[in-house]
Amino acid sequence: MSYSSAPWSSGRGCRNGPFPRRSLEIGAIVIGFIYAWPLAAAYVVWKLMGYPALNEMKSFAERSFRNGFSGFSGFSAARHDSGNWAFEEYRRKEIERLEEERRRLEEESRAFTEFVDELKRARDREQFDAFMARRRAGSNY
Repeated sequence: MSYSSAPWSSGRGCRNGPFPRRSLEIGAIVIGFIYAWPLAAAYVVWKLMGYPALNEMKSFAERSFRNGFSGFSGFSAARHDSGNWAFEEYRRKEIERLEEERRRLEEESRAFTEFVDELKRARDREQFDAFMARRRAGSNY
């Protein structure tokens, strides 16, 4: 590998340009953490996100606040209005069907857990009864 093909030789291989600029940036981040760590942390996060443009970050923040951070849980699409009555009716029915299916699955899960617990209790009772029968028979278990 020659110097001309090194990633920092022309600045094209690096996002931040040539090597000296990158080392200055790293030094500035370190100094930033010493004197103003929140700003340095925000810069590092911005850098790790791939340098999103400010308008992209603004639109993300607006979407997040407008939706009440609903994108981080459950059926976030249910809170958006498409403006089409037929589609909204279809979506409402599908969400109701899915909620009913979720409730049914939770009930089955609860019933299965109770079944397994009952099997464990029966097995424990059986083992205890066998232990007591041996103990009464005089053998030291």
